[in-house]
Amino acid sequence: MRVILADDSVLLREGLTRLLDDAGHEVVASVADATALLAAVEEHRPDVAVIDVRMPPTHKDEGLRAALEIRERLPDVGVLVLSQYVEQHYAAMLLAGSTEGLGYLLKDRVSEVGDFLGSLERVHAGGTVFDPEVVRQLLARTTHADPLSRLSPREGEVLRHLAQGFVNAAIAERLHVSLSTVEKHVNAIMDKLDLPRDPGYSRRVLAILRYLEG
Repeated sequence: MRVILADDSVLLREGLTRLLDDAGHEVVASVADATALLAAVEEHRPDVAVIDVRMPPTHKDEGLRAALEIRERLPDVGVLVLSQYVEQHYAAMLLAGSTEGLGYLLKDRVSEVGDFLGSLERVHAGGTVFDPEVVRQLLARTTHADPLSRLSPREGEVLRHLAQGFVNAAIAERLHVSLSTVEKHVNAIMDKLDLPRDPGYSRRVLAILRYLEG
């Protein structure tokens, strides 16, 4: 199996490289940030990319965003996401598309060598591997009374951009969809959040406030 490793921890990358070498796999690239990851995946077309959630420059969600981009651009590349904790929003976004060749593990699992290698093999074979804690939290999220849970992953992404101050045209450009698609998502958000159709209120502002409260 040909693997790319993406993590800003040199020690973790070196440890995983030795582990994979010993198991008979080939690490074709080992990178520390999302930009280098995307370039390496484009160049090497690995069987699986093992990706940390948080990487430079902001150490927020660069890894998960790169994983989503890889899933969209190169669906034949398996993606195994590693995280210190559950990123519910992006885990849900990963699950919203095809789940073939996809995994999301907490980093504690890496210390369990057999489980990690088995998970990697299942992702390589086109299977789906999600840490039990990830599944538990996602199920709790979907059954919570919070009205935001009614939104689809894409609607949640549109609402997040609204909260950041982007107009519909800018959201369409950032998400690579048409303006009419964004407008449909915005209308669906307003309806799912049960926002009043009162000319005295801005439903857009009310949606942003609901997002911030959630």
